[in-house]
Amino acid sequence: MTTTVESVFGSQLMAGGFVLNNQLTDFSFDPNRDGLPAANAPAPGKRPLSSMAPTIAFDSAGEFQIALGSPGGSAIISYVASTLVGMIDGGLKPEAAVRLPHTIERNGPLMLEKSPELDALAPQLAVLGYDVRPASSENSGLHVVATASGGYLGAADPRRDGVAMGD
Repeated sequence: MTTTVESVFGSQLMAGGFVLNNQLTDFSFDPNRDGLPAANAPAPGKRPLSSMAPTIAFDSAGEFQIALGSPGGSAIISYVASTLVGMIDGGLKPEAAVRLPHTIERNGPLMLEKSPELDALAPQLAVLGYDVRPASSENSGLHVVATASGGYLGAADPRRDGVAMGD
């Protein structure tokens, strides 16, 4: 599950004790593009574009293995994908996977979070033609639950508030 109110305190309005979101900002600000209606223009019954990517991974037998998600706007997909790759392909436990430094690709510059590993990689990526830029990490807030022998392991991204707890 991914809950969001968009920016901090959403619309800054409350109803019945709930902060209302400002999800309309995910629609196109200009309802027309080149004289034609924009595909992402707000209209009755439409849903805005979203990068929310709550993910559940199963093994080949269909058994639950991992559930994860993160806030972070358009960086969510990169956060979730790199964590999955770290766990599935890299064999990392949830706590190590959520601590990985982030690379963020949004069809533009390649954003690299400050870390010794990525700082060393940046010049090599630039030689390959990537427009490498520093990235902020304050939007990351991964939370993961994964199966482990005898139960589950959980982890919360150390970049934000949150803890993994269990009994």
